[in-house]
Amino acid sequence: MSSGADFKDLQRRMDGAISAYRNDLASLRTGRASSNLLDPIQVQAYGSAMPLNQVATVTVPEPRMIAVSVWDKSMVNAVDRAIRESNLGFNPIMDGTTLRIPLPELNEQRRKELVKISTGYAENARVAARHVRRDGMDALKKAEKDGDLGQDDVRSQSERIQKMTDDTIATIDSLLTEKQAEIMQV
Repeated sequence: MSSGADFKDLQRRMDGAISAYRNDLASLRTGRASSNLLDPIQVQAYGSAMPLNQVATVTVPEPRMIAVSVWDKSMVNAVDRAIRESNLGFNPIMDGTTLRIPLPELNEQRRKELVKISTGYAENARVAARHVRRDGMDALKKAEKDGDLGQDDVRSQSERIQKMTDDTIATIDSLLTEKQAEIMQV
């Protein structure tokens, strides 16, 4: 087969868009506690900003509680401050070197905001998949223009790229539907 689109690279990039989207969704708070909720938090530690998981262990001892065990006693206040200032709406309770974070029930308005945010994340992931498709199609056009590919090869490869894109977007949409159901579940 002659050159054209690099399907392995295109698939890797589409899988990357799905993976990034899964990470975005994991950071959204639903009714249940998850250690991923604290992933975006950066703590001012030892003169620089560090991810929370590099200064503490995050566990979920019960469905509506997150426990953060800070490794260095001198860092407890910095971790507490980082969590409070994170705009996630958490108020940690200090217990020695452990911070307990009770998760309040989500009200209807907050649930609707989270659904909107998840929809935005989905659109970003779809756009990323479409960019990958465009790059693949551009490679095909160039190969055809350079005489490396005939029209039939271009057509079959572009159909393959379109199918790859459709499958990726279908996965994104199903993840979105799942997450929205989880958010709206009372």
